[in-house]
Amino acid sequence: MAENRSHCSDSVPSSSSKIQLPVIEELNLYVNSKIAKIIATGVVICFISYHGFLHAVDGGDSCHRLLSDGRFQGSLVWQPYGCMLHTYSNTDSRRCMRYVAFLKQQNHIVFLGDSRIRQLFYAMVKQVAVSHPKFPEVAHEELHYNDTNLHLNIEFFWRPVMDLQVDKLLNQWKRSKVLPKLIVIGSATHTIKISNGSSLALEEYKKNLTHIASALHQIGNKTRVLWMLQDPVVPERLKPERAAITNDQLDLYNMAAMEVLYGTNVQLWSSSRLVAQGSVAGFTDGLHAGDVAVKYDTQILLNLYCNDHLNFNDGTCCNSREAVTMTQIATFAALCSCPIIMIAVSVRQWFCASHHVEGIITSDTNGEAGQPLNGESSGTSKKSKQPSPQDFLMALGKLGLMMGYFFLCDRTSLFMKENKYFSQLNFWLPLGYVFALGLFFTEDTSQTRLLHRDMTDEWKGWMQLVILIYHMTGASQTLPIYMHIRVLVSAYLFLTGYGHFSYYWNGRDMGIVRYCQVMFRINFLVVVLCLVMNRPYQFYYFVPLISFWYTVMHVTLVLPPRITRPAHANSEASPFNYLYSIIKFIGLGGFITVLFLSEVFFEKIFVMKPWKALFVTTDDDIHEWWFRWQLDRYSLLYGMVFCLLYHGLTQYGIIDDKSGSNLMGGRLALLVSCVATIFIVSYTTMALLCTNKPDCNEIHPYVVWVPILGYIVLRNLVGILRTRYSSFFAWFGRISLELFVCQYHIWLAADTHGVLVLIPSYPVANVLVTSFIFICVCHEIHHITNVITPFLVPNDSRRAVRNLIVFAIPLLAIGVHDGIF
Repeated sequence: MAENRSHCSDSVPSSSSKIQLPVIEELNLYVNSKIAKIIATGVVICFISYHGFLHAVDGGDSCHRLLSDGRFQGSLVWQPYGCMLHTYSNTDSRRCMRYVAFLKQQNHIVFLGDSRIRQLFYAMVKQVAVSHPKFPEVAHEELHYNDTNLHLNIEFFWRPVMDLQVDKLLNQWKRSKVLPKLIVIGSATHTIKISNGSSLALEEYKKNLTHIASALHQIGNKTRVLWMLQDPVVPERLKPERAAITNDQLDLYNMAAMEVLYGTNVQLWSSSRLVAQGSVAGFTDGLHAGDVAVKYDTQILLNLYCNDHLNFNDGTCCNSREAVTMTQIATFAALCSCPIIMIAVSVRQWFCASHHVEGIITSDTNGEAGQPLNGESSGTSKKSKQPSPQDFLMALGKLGLMMGYFFLCDRTSLFMKENKYFSQLNFWLPLGYVFALGLFFTEDTSQTRLLHRDMTDEWKGWMQLVILIYHMTGASQTLPIYMHIRVLVSAYLFLTGYGHFSYYWNGRDMGIVRYCQVMFRINFLVVVLCLVMNRPYQFYYFVPLISFWYTVMHVTLVLPPRITRPAHANSEASPFNYLYSIIKFIGLGGFITVLFLSEVFFEKIFVMKPWKALFVTTDDDIHEWWFRWQLDRYSLLYGMVFCLLYHGLTQYGIIDDKSGSNLMGGRLALLVSCVATIFIVSYTTMALLCTNKPDCNEIHPYVVWVPILGYIVLRNLVGILRTRYSSFFAWFGRISLELFVCQYHIWLAADTHGVLVLIPSYPVANVLVTSFIFICVCHEIHHITNVITPFLVPNDSRRAVRNLIVFAIPLLAIGVHDGIF
């Protein structure tokens, strides 16, 4: 490529050849991004149709999916087909039973069958009991567990054979006015054992099951009845007297049960068999399920029983979708009306323009063809086109369509959702792949300053990609990884402090319009999502955090004494600027420390109306904001202090970044680089040695500047590194805000607790497809924000304030409706 360029420069090209290469490159970039978005739109439409078809087939019943199918993710982690399984603790289980009792309902669960069903009875009792009652290991009799506080009654009926005794019990329930809330039934192994695998016994089994199917069907009209298909056995571990119980025999009995019960109100529980097949190593006696299978069978039953009552975010199986509010409907109506208005305006303009052109052609038939109008020469260059009102309306219309996709992904059951699964390989493999791509797409930059724009975009880009992988894989359970991700989040705030302080230090605009424009760009997407997705502002915690600290910094800097810039010199010329900055930093640090030392004072400030709604969660709780605030309370201040030090070092010639040379020379550079390396290694060592998350979080605010400073020094010290950057990472860095926010609903799922599934059972293909759509949506939303911002927050202060007031009126109306004021 370099040889071609030098050859062209030696020749005398025509004017068209001079611009051919850059025009082609720009055209390719534009067309490629446009085509990618068109393809993404087509893919979304295809998957909406595909999942709509699946819903037409099974009704979108996540309970059916929970009971029918699934797979093991990695090392014995069960994943139901298309929905998320919440792991119930003893506390969660008792909370569920207590809530059902609060609804004036009885927690009556019945297990009916042989010793395998008895295992489930024992496991369920153990799951909900405070102190585990003692039952005989071999009990060929009825067993009962009662908890009067929870209105809980769990029963086991020993019915190893489907015979008249079972029919009699079912008829009693059928005539009863109060039925058990859940009945789990299943049996076959005892019949096979006593008949020695006889075919006549199988026929008798079918006959008996057919006889009781009518009663089961009628009971299933009033309560939930599960028929548990038989788990496989491990023949080599079976006792000699159980040798007749083979997997072939069990398959025949399962087929008989499915044939007889098909079309009835009895739900076939086949996922338990799949769980057992994947964990046969735990079958100690070859017949009874191991701990893993029993644990997941119990969790499946609890998800079936409790999810619709407790609404855990990570439990979407058997969980009803969230009701749509009037605010959501009004928001969609407003956004979707924009393209309709735009089309109407465009048609009107086209109609008027066509008549105008027709009149010109009729009245000026003697004019020369091709002569420019208005006296302009053909060589006059056109000015860059600013977004028109039509562009504004179209942008809002596109935003409305994309918000519809957000809603379908995370507020309906159209698309499937799965639990996150963490393993070291799942985390480090995509991380290595992403960094390999980032290093491959590197290029030179003309900027040489420390932390120049290309470098900060690159930094934001790779940090955001790491955070995305962290969220997708659920790596927060690994403490060292969690601590390093905390550094990346703090680094964003550090860059916010550095970048905006540098902007103000250079004497640029510090007025209200600049503040409103920055705040609008940060918050526009989140405000729309709060309305569309029915979530509080604090739910998107990173944006409130950035907005709050930017506001604090802006107020701190505009308060007197202000940093001034002489008319013909840089602001560094005045030593008072350094003094004023230090005074402000000390005051800001003191104010932060006072807030931190008194949590009561902190709560009194942030729960005051009307801004209380900005800082509390759905449960009206301030503690989430307190946790986020105190964790990064000094990060922005660190960035501002570093920026001041940088300007001081450059002013007095200690470092020189005006050219592509090293910042420092000789032994000093070697010493500084060694110290920076020690900084990074020391923090990593601390993260590895830290034993619990609360202690790590407590020391994080005081030491987070150490790895950040170490990275900045190593990245900028050498000139050849400072003048090169990764265009791959920088591209993602320019849309990092959109990536961080949009991941909540269209890449992850269930409010970040799970993973969106467009291609079920193929996790790698699913990640590739959802990532492609996710990136295209983020890029388009970034473009939409750039189109909308000049219209809603223009450079004129009066118009900007007027527009913001108009924009705030509906938000205030919603706040009044919701009781915020």
